[in-house]
Amino acid sequence: MVSESEASAPPDVEAALGLYRVRSAYYDWQLAPYEAIRQAAIDRLHLKPGDVVLDVGCGTGLSLAALQAGVGETGRVVGIDQCPEMVAAARQRVGRHGWRQVKLECAPLEDAHLPRQADAALFHFTHDILQSDAALDHVLSHLKPGARVAVTGLKWTAPWLGGLNALVWWNAMQSVTTLHGMDAPWMPLVERGAQLSFDYYVMGTIYVASGTLP
Repeated sequence: MVSESEASAPPDVEAALGLYRVRSAYYDWQLAPYEAIRQAAIDRLHLKPGDVVLDVGCGTGLSLAALQAGVGETGRVVGIDQCPEMVAAARQRVGRHGWRQVKLECAPLEDAHLPRQADAALFHFTHDILQSDAALDHVLSHLKPGARVAVTGLKWTAPWLGGLNALVWWNAMQSVTTLHGMDAPWMPLVERGAQLSFDYYVMGTIYVASGTLP
């Protein structure tokens, strides 16, 4: 099912951009089944009024309502995505709701202008970003010591559940450009000192990892 090249290839930024440009037209309904996962991750950030939170790979802004509610009028939400079509949809969402504390940045993560010393970061179904040293290190360099992180996504489950792993592969091929790290997608954070706890869903094919940075 998975070739050696698929399993070890690094993320492809240009391929990801093309993939998400196509997905932007139907992204909201495609992600609808995962809304409970999104909310579980945001809850684990324990946001409070005045916090600054990064929405990493924000897409069309589906996380913005809960994030801005968590940080309140005195806080700040910074959403980052490299896909112009996705960010345009997110800007429309922000405009409709009048969220003045939300800022959107359209840029590859490794080049994005981020606030210094953010309090928390959400990585919701952002596998390629987790597997990119440049992107991940850039984000983490803009988080406070002890900042809270929450990470979600697909993962391989037990090998004997081959049918479910085939389903993981099919879904992953619509949203990622590398299968590297699919056994434990959060490991790049752990390797950088993050202390995480885990919840698993759908027989181990979806995870929510949350905790703090050093």
